[in-house]
Amino acid sequence: METGYITTPFGRRPMTLALVKRQVATEQTLAARSVDKWRVFRDVGDARSRLGLQDRALAVLNALLSFFPTTELSNDKNLIVFPSNAQLSARANGIAGTTLRKCLAMLVEAGIIIRKDSPNGKRYARKGGEGEIEDAYGFSLAPLVARASEFAALAQDVAAEQRRFRVMKDRLTIFRRDVRKLITVGMDENLPGDWAAAEACFIEIVGRFSRRPTLQDLISSLDEMGLLHEEVSRMLETKDEVTKTDGNDIVPGCHIHNSNTESCTEVEPSFEKKHVEKFEPTRRAERKTEPEAFPLSMVLRACPEIGSFGPGGSIGSWRDMMSAAVTVRSMLGVSPSAYEEACEIIGQAGAAIAIACIYERAGHINSAGGYLRDLTAKARRGEFSLGPMLFTQLRANAVQLKTST
Repeated sequence: METGYITTPFGRRPMTLALVKRQVATEQTLAARSVDKWRVFRDVGDARSRLGLQDRALAVLNALLSFFPTTELSNDKNLIVFPSNAQLSARANGIAGTTLRKCLAMLVEAGIIIRKDSPNGKRYARKGGEGEIEDAYGFSLAPLVARASEFAALAQDVAAEQRRFRVMKDRLTIFRRDVRKLITVGMDENLPGDWAAAEACFIEIVGRFSRRPTLQDLISSLDEMGLLHEEVSRMLETKDEVTKTDGNDIVPGCHIHNSNTESCTEVEPSFEKKHVEKFEPTRRAERKTEPEAFPLSMVLRACPEIGSFGPGGSIGSWRDMMSAAVTVRSMLGVSPSAYEEACEIIGQAGAAIAIACIYERAGHINSAGGYLRDLTAKARRGEFSLGPMLFTQLRANAVQLKTST
């Protein structure tokens, strides 16, 4: 079976199946229709990113169209233009010969024009006795007629994407500005909450902004900034609740007395006495790492897996949360001493949050006990805060939820 070839500026190349199908489709699509060549050119220009064309290729296409004598392209006319490379270069703003040949090949590959080669590879037209063109060899503009509707749809799609890009960019700017203001208010007024962690998360998100973002980049950044905006807003909304309550419901474990038989220090009997001795004198100092910094709903959104280990299979309070953490601690193989040390340094609620986060990422952690001891050591040195860990887990869950849907 003989293989077909086409002559290109770079030599003879095999006729690909895609080119054959495209030419056949063009011939079948051509009907009694006509299009404005400059309108189609504008559509191709608007959709150039989808067609894989560069600006110089558009300049060459513009030059080719200028050699067609009328504005209207129709199938009842000879749609082949046959200018020389020198003529094309002159009308394409003096484009270099090498670049011209590459642009022509690009237009052919994109299905914008079709190359019709003569026996000797030259471009020319053979005219009849009355001067009409009987046959011509060069570049056929028939695809512009056959695919005019397709180019128009692509151009509209690109325009819609550009509008969405602008909307997303404006929305991201607003979210970024609002989050910055909310964090500043929380820090300036010393409101309850881990505002340093929120600011660190904000800086991290902004630091990943691309100088030339794509639409997907904007959507991803908007999702992250929107989630941070939601959590910062929740932290502000809990201000009045924290002020009104004295911490009895929101901060279990802060008021610990020997006579309280339901104290959550009984969750781990092996070191109950040590908690009584250590927490009572330093109650005010350790409240910064207790649950008032993070709403329970936020923790459960970041670490939903721990919820099934609460009493009755759900968690409705911080007491339930710490009870579930002890169960998960045993499942993870974390020793009582490691968990006790974490409770002493970051508080019982903080240790419960750390255990919940570790359980979420158990598949990526070789030794949960060693990991917790490392976090505890960093917290003792002032190098660790629960906030970034929670915000990271929140973002990870949000991305996973979006991917699954």
